[in-house]
Amino acid sequence: MVFILKKDVSENAVKEFRNEWEDRGFSTIWAPGTDHDAVCLIGNTSAVDMDAVVQINPIVAYARRVTEQYKAASRTVHADDTLIPVGGVTIGGGGFTVIAGPCSGETPEQIIAIAESAKQSGAKILRGGAFKPRTSPYSFQGLGEKGLKLLSQAKKTVNIPIITEIMNQAQAPMFEDVDIVQVGARNMQNFDLLREVGKMGKPVLLKRGLSSSIDEFLMSAEYVMSSGCSDVILCERGIRTFETSTRNTLDISAVCVLKEKTHLPVIIDPSHACGIRAFVPALSKAAFAVGADGLMIEVHNDPAHALCDGAQALNLEQFRVLMATLKEYAQIEHREL
Repeated sequence: MVFILKKDVSENAVKEFRNEWEDRGFSTIWAPGTDHDAVCLIGNTSAVDMDAVVQINPIVAYARRVTEQYKAASRTVHADDTLIPVGGVTIGGGGFTVIAGPCSGETPEQIIAIAESAKQSGAKILRGGAFKPRTSPYSFQGLGEKGLKLLSQAKKTVNIPIITEIMNQAQAPMFEDVDIVQVGARNMQNFDLLREVGKMGKPVLLKRGLSSSIDEFLMSAEYVMSSGCSDVILCERGIRTFETSTRNTLDISAVCVLKEKTHLPVIIDPSHACGIRAFVPALSKAAFAVGADGLMIEVHNDPAHALCDGAQALNLEQFRVLMATLKEYAQIEHREL
């Protein structure tokens, strides 16, 4: 059940309203909006008389029941698109934010060169792996804490926000300088980790699991949000199907479905979706056309010698050309890039 509050309600009034329900055994989630704020009631609400609540409480404009299992992530609860500010960049709300960088940080020279070139081409956020979940235990696993330091160095040198993946709860204290915490596809249903990242006080980018439905994806976002984090970015990165021509199968329609079901920003990772460098530009353009809020693209200054996933990484010139095309699209659609 969600209570839509009247305009200009004081924080104290909202706190008292939430405390009242929590004293009765319910959990509550506060959902701020552009026009109206809302309070979502979690628990068995079958006996709650919505009309009586609206009549009795002067801060409540109206109420409605939420039928989806996910509450905080539901557009029923929060009708306005969520806008997520990150280091001077706003993700969501009609803009198109591009996150770019290597699969993994390798050397100071490599990460800084990529960051400088990607930013000059139009990327707003630098990605780079420090902890790498790989299918084989013998594959390169990232540089760990050293990799985080490389990202921090690039952040300071180039003046660009950074995003990197967390693998487990014990790594959380190392992420103090990270602007967006990424939860990878393999950890999408690691519920203990989801709860922990929700408490870190940072925006979270959640990747869809390889074989997860959209509702399961949203329920994982709900775990993060239930721990107090309202700034969650959803990332469609391809799902596993019977097709073997590409690394995964990009579910482009997931953007449309998610935009209808949730207020959270939705971006696409075309690099992991296909695993083939030549296909990344076409899938990036498709992401823009279908209404995604942005992209996460792998870019490397020397893909042939990358320590991981070089086959799907654009080189610096290929990324520059792609961004020039996307900027033309953005002008036509009157979207900020």
